[in-house]
Amino acid sequence: MRVLVAGAGATGGYFGGRLAQAGRDVTFLVRERRAARLASRGLRIRTPVGETRLTPQTIQSPAGAYDVVLVAVKSHALDTVTASLGPAIGGRTVIIPLLNGMRHLGTLTSAFGPEHVWGGLCMIHGTLDEHGDVVQMTGLHRLVFGPLDGGPDDRLDAVTTALTGAGFDSRASRHIVAEMWEKWVLLATLGAATTLMRGAIGAINAAPGGPEFLRALTAEVIAVATAAGHPPRPPARELLDATIASTEPTTSSMYRDLVAGLPVEADAIVGDLVTEAGRHGVPVPLLAAARANLAVYTDSRAT
Repeated sequence: MRVLVAGAGATGGYFGGRLAQAGRDVTFLVRERRAARLASRGLRIRTPVGETRLTPQTIQSPAGAYDVVLVAVKSHALDTVTASLGPAIGGRTVIIPLLNGMRHLGTLTSAFGPEHVWGGLCMIHGTLDEHGDVVQMTGLHRLVFGPLDGGPDDRLDAVTTALTGAGFDSRASRHIVAEMWEKWVLLATLGAATTLMRGAIGAINAAPGGPEFLRALTAEVIAVATAAGHPPRPPARELLDATIASTEPTTSSMYRDLVAGLPVEADAIVGDLVTEAGRHGVPVPLLAAARANLAVYTDSRAT
């Protein structure tokens, strides 16, 4: 199958790179600057166990249809990528977004139709270093995907074959929407906590009132998800409870972007949950404070 990976940052570069390394037909849709960097340096993936260097196929605009399109960009780049994807979408193309939150599903479905858009999520502690190389910071590398309605789809077997067996954990799911919500709950809790407090989870737990703050914030996020009909299932809740109780220097990608002075996914991760809370009448004072804090940061970057 022909796979197009929209974006070659930490997420797209890692998963697309691993697929290419496993011999899959992978092309990266990237901007001119990223294409030039990849042409001169290659796609380098550094992991806790070693480094891989690949020579990726890149394009700046698609000229034909692909079987699978992995959308691996930040939420603030989604509109630009969506506008460029049209020629890549054929009659049986499957679009699998690896974005945070849920708003991107509406954007992609409106643009290309529900028959093309599946759900997807990834879990990886990754970043780009000063050279533009992908750095996998821990051994976590998980990809999950599936039809949004959880029903049968005659493309599922072929897509599963294309996206598994490539050196990372990958599986199809019949409950992809529930799993996407569970990831959103985890990311929103981590993102709101670390950006509002400007510190790692371990540091927050060591501060006076820190554990109480984390438990209260977690309760707000879970209350919103529950009101929306997507309460975290027991394994996800156990992971969330263990994460917020950690004494380790655990942060979020949003916190790392903020510290680096980069754009943050404030609306997709935190803001949309506050909006969802208002829709269901759930009080979320801590989440609202985090949203305001992130809005101040975003506005300060624009001045």
